[in-house]
Amino acid sequence: MCRRDVHEIVVATAVVAVFLLAAVRPIAAQTAAPGKVTASKAATPGEWPAYKAPLTTDGKPNMNGIWQAFVTADIDVLDHDAQPGPHPEVMGAYGAWPGGQGIVEGGEIPYKPGALAMKKANADNRMVIHITPDEERHATGDPELKCYRPGIPRANYMPFPFQIIQGADNIMVVYEFAHALRTIYMKENEKEAPKDAPTDYWMGWSHGHWEGDTLVVNSTGFVPWTWFDRAGDYHSDALHVVERYTLVSPYHIMYEASIEDPHVFTRPWKMSFPLYRRMEKNIQLVDFNCVPFVEDMLYSPYYKKVPSK
Repeated sequence: MCRRDVHEIVVATAVVAVFLLAAVRPIAAQTAAPGKVTASKAATPGEWPAYKAPLTTDGKPNMNGIWQAFVTADIDVLDHDAQPGPHPEVMGAYGAWPGGQGIVEGGEIPYKPGALAMKKANADNRMVIHITPDEERHATGDPELKCYRPGIPRANYMPFPFQIIQGADNIMVVYEFAHALRTIYMKENEKEAPKDAPTDYWMGWSHGHWEGDTLVVNSTGFVPWTWFDRAGDYHSDALHVVERYTLVSPYHIMYEASIEDPHVFTRPWKMSFPLYRRMEKNIQLVDFNCVPFVEDMLYSPYYKKVPSK
């Protein structure tokens, strides 16, 4: 092939490319127009474009729906490797726990020295069950293992969905795990919702308010027996949790929880992660009543032995 032929082929190819590019651009623009979405920048994890949430009848961002976290923090709120679960000789991969990235900002929980030793003891004894008629029954064993209420913030990152039912006076949060339920009181009412918890609760005593488009929830009045994860991270009855829920898209809530407990930690610390709206057709919570799953484990030593005939 002569040099002239090569030159003509190159020129022709360039002309065709320019024509195709000119033809494609209007099509791309028409495709993007209905939703006013441009493809100028790919989605970046952790970054959210400006978003204005739809409002409820009282003018607040509408968070009604079923939500779920897709993190592995229920295993460990810090970075962790995959690991065998209990009794791998029987359960194999069925019982193994996945690795994952932590949700704690800064990657460290600021334990006091003595409290850190307690955390390690919890991890060593997370499968040890000792049921007694007094509070000693909480001394060992992960509360999740025993089907106790998971507490806050753990309930929000367990591998189960939960539902937000939003009203003007109260917001209800219903969890699949162990029928856990919490009420967030949105108005001060000393008779029905005093500021201080009447007693300690597994799910805490919660009051909420709005800061712009963010729902802020202050919770105190916790029992000291819930853990943050299966790794034994824990708190005392002085736990104070401040949660922030912000709708950042039609399908995501950015969740933050600030943790303060002067009996266990040297300073406050924070965790954060997104919650995802469940979008399946006819999505609804299903029952996870775990009590029947743990009865033999917890109470078989106390069963009345009936002699066989």
